[in-house]
Amino acid sequence: MSKICIDADGCPVVKEIIQIAKEFQLKVIIFCDTSHQFEIEGVQTVMVSKGADAVDFALVNQIQKGDIAITQDYGLAAMVLAKGGYVMNQNGLQYTSHNIDQLLYSRHINQKIRQIGGRTKGPKKRTKEADDQFINHFRRLCEYVTSNHYPSSGSD
Repeated sequence: MSKICIDADGCPVVKEIIQIAKEFQLKVIIFCDTSHQFEIEGVQTVMVSKGADAVDFALVNQIQKGDIAITQDYGLAAMVLAKGGYVMNQNGLQYTSHNIDQLLYSRHINQKIRQIGGRTKGPKKRTKEADDQFINHFRRLCEYVTSNHYPSSGSD
């Protein structure tokens, strides 16, 4: 059975993910570092020590083909895709083999701009529309994942 792994450090839609996961009877694992605490009944929490990419590596080590990861980190998304997982960010954008290279390249260019003293735009303020968009896209992804693994017709 597929599971959902959440890169929870800074994820604004944890409650929504858990609620939808229950509808689809999908296990949820929250990954966070020691600066965040999650104690949610029925949800496994994996807490790792603070450190660059510590949460990312803990999460990717748990991902299996067909699992879903929620993260805004392009590097982690690329690793999940390489393992056959599905990945979505907190706004409902699904990372795929078709868009991950461009996203990683954009991140690289923005890092270069910041290294030479330039500024790049930060994230927009969270809106209800962003939450609604995430919920709609995440629910569709859960429907897809569960229907592929558990055909309703009873045959493959």
